[in-house]
Amino acid sequence: MLIKPKKLQPGDRVATVSPSWGGAGDPELRWRYEQGVKRLEEVFGLETIPMPNSLKGEDYLYKNPQARAADLMTAFKDESIKGIIANIGGEDNIRLLPYIDFDVIRENPKVFLGYSDVTVSHLFCHKAEISSFYGPAILTDFAENVEMDPYTIDMVNRALFSNENIGEIQPAKEWTSEHLEWIEENKNQRRTKQKNSGYEVLQGSGVAQGHLIGGCIEILEFAKGTEIWPDKKYWKDSILFFETSEEKPDPNFIKYWLRNYAAQGILQQVNGIIFGKPQDEKYYDEYKEEIQKVMKEFNLEYLPILYNLNFGHTEPKFILPYGAMAEINCDKKTFTILESGVE
Repeated sequence: MLIKPKKLQPGDRVATVSPSWGGAGDPELRWRYEQGVKRLEEVFGLETIPMPNSLKGEDYLYKNPQARAADLMTAFKDESIKGIIANIGGEDNIRLLPYIDFDVIRENPKVFLGYSDVTVSHLFCHKAEISSFYGPAILTDFAENVEMDPYTIDMVNRALFSNENIGEIQPAKEWTSEHLEWIEENKNQRRTKQKNSGYEVLQGSGVAQGHLIGGCIEILEFAKGTEIWPDKKYWKDSILFFETSEEKPDPNFIKYWLRNYAAQGILQQVNGIIFGKPQDEKYYDEYKEEIQKVMKEFNLEYLPILYNLNFGHTEPKFILPYGAMAEINCDKKTFTILESGVE
């Protein structure tokens, strides 16, 4: 069981951190950070505090992983701060590992939110036995051009501000992965949305329940074999969640990585898997083929697998609380989080 943090409330102070890429502090992107922060304040009533090193820019933060780690530790230690939100992902969050004090995280449970490379920071929390939240980041979802997507707003409120059961997660009606350059001239231009086809049952039948564990499938590779790789007990009877990044990995990699999860005995222990929408829906069908191929190789064709869910590198997105009980219903094509994410 992971410890749930206390729910957020309007008026709470939240820290913004850059555990990975430091672009939020670069002069040409600072407007984007400010726009995301403004939404936290105006839409959710939160007071935001940037951590001391978080806006020192890409170059400084790349060279100083210990400064990024120090920000995380400062945010967890500060009793006046009720939540921590990542500015964005990146690719080298794993370099913070030597500087993390897991006792500090364990003794100070609070909402921690982010996705992509922030998967590694979620594993820091997981090792400390704290539930954290795989979901929106400041520079992406909160700073969305023109306004935040109502679907994402609803999910933030349900997962972080309410101790009611999160409940059934409906598919978003529309989605976008369109890349509009992050320049101020574009800030009033909406990205083009496409109609969403909803969830797909790749295999399995009936109802599967389990506690949530997962992240960005490429980033999880960085953690394998390290001290933050979850113990076997956490995989047992779980619902795995996987999604791919904007790098749109070749379908062969999905096959190789999933074979490793099977070789570790993880796939044989889980109760189900959910996969996020691939960015731009590139390799949409190819990923499905590789997933099903690996399941067949390991005699796992019975395992319930739901595909094309709105989390990870797609907008809008919902939030997944690590350790929370969730349910895949293959017959109804539904995904439900059966408990609250917060106390």
